[in-house]
Amino acid sequence: MKYLQYIVPLVAATEAVPLLSPLDWLSGSESKLLQNPLNYINGLKDASVNKAQDNELTKAEMVKKFFATNEFDPNTKSYKSRLLETSEGEYVIAQDDDQVDEQRRQGKFMDITDHYDFYEQLKQQTVEPIVVDYPTNVSHYDTITHKLLPTLEKANLVEHLSNFSSYHTRYYKSDTGLESSLWLFNQILDVVKSAGREEDIEVFPFDHPWAQKSVIARIHGKNSKGSTDSSEKKDESVVVISAHLDSTNLILPSILAAPGADDNGSGSVTILEAFRALIAGGFEPLNTVEFHWYSAEEGGLLGSQAVLTEYKARKVPVKAQLQQDMTGYVKDPANERFGVITDFVDARLTNFVELIIKEYTQLPYIEDVCGYACSDHASGTKVGYPSAFVIEDKFSDINPFVHTIKDTMDRLSFDHMLQHAKLTLAFAYELGHYSFAE
Repeated sequence: MKYLQYIVPLVAATEAVPLLSPLDWLSGSESKLLQNPLNYINGLKDASVNKAQDNELTKAEMVKKFFATNEFDPNTKSYKSRLLETSEGEYVIAQDDDQVDEQRRQGKFMDITDHYDFYEQLKQQTVEPIVVDYPTNVSHYDTITHKLLPTLEKANLVEHLSNFSSYHTRYYKSDTGLESSLWLFNQILDVVKSAGREEDIEVFPFDHPWAQKSVIARIHGKNSKGSTDSSEKKDESVVVISAHLDSTNLILPSILAAPGADDNGSGSVTILEAFRALIAGGFEPLNTVEFHWYSAEEGGLLGSQAVLTEYKARKVPVKAQLQQDMTGYVKDPANERFGVITDFVDARLTNFVELIIKEYTQLPYIEDVCGYACSDHASGTKVGYPSAFVIEDKFSDINPFVHTIKDTMDRLSFDHMLQHAKLTLAFAYELGHYSFAE
């Protein structure tokens, strides 16, 4: 910050370069800025000119130019520059990680670089959108309420989140990001082994070009067809419960601490505890139920896009996805509630989620919107899967400490988290035993 007094006059004296906020000077390019401020500012000016020139191109021309000139790194198996979609059909090109980080500070986006062609192919297909009818009444109230919900343990949420948020960061490109995903994988595997369910439940990491892995637990339904080998079964209907496992510090993601206790350690351990209670309770659904913990949500929904585009390409029949991202912060204890998101989701599935909240939890809900690509449900919506999204409160009242070193456990309510676990368990059980119409 002490350099700001020298930098501001230089910016003000440079035509066509906007005055930036202090946060901009603390980006990953900080060393370039401090070594030679004038050259750095001239670089910004050049970038502004290039952006203006790109604006004169049609979107199709811009994308074509992007892929024609982009450099593919065979070592990382990815492009150096990134195509970021900030709303449907609206793009920003980030030349490097610093520009990706800057866009992240400005708002949500999907990094569609690796899946652009697949999305374009989907648009060309004359495939009817998936329309699913969901229950209008619950069918397993006694089993869920009297047998399963009482087995959810707040102590498990505390223990797991204490471990999960102890990593310096769960930034998806970092070593500790990898370590945290492997720790979570082992916790999930222990649940399955403790119940003796290795034969019908698969737990596996989903690899990415970056360090951190996504993790998937698959409970094959009795309606699955095929070999007795669970890995060769063909599913008729799949229900997905999801949360992202990574964290980030928006100032310097690869350097500064990002405990991510709420975002999204809370969501990760919430669905883990629901998974544990279901498996310990002998959950054997008719439909296949999968629990997904996605890597790299903070990088532009990278992990969920990788998983769900692959599912779509393999024609996996996902009938519902419930995403939970931040489940632990309560701004006003006198007005505690769920936040149910209503934009970029499936309306029918969202109505069913609200039914589950009413029947199986002790909290009300408030409907709200969160904008384009605000969490991993957007990856499901993007490929035509019905998705829903529940968060800890209305969007304007969520945790103000996320993406900083202050996103810590002491600011969270584990009682509130337990309500989200109840929602998760009941959702999985009801749809796991539901007969979806073909």
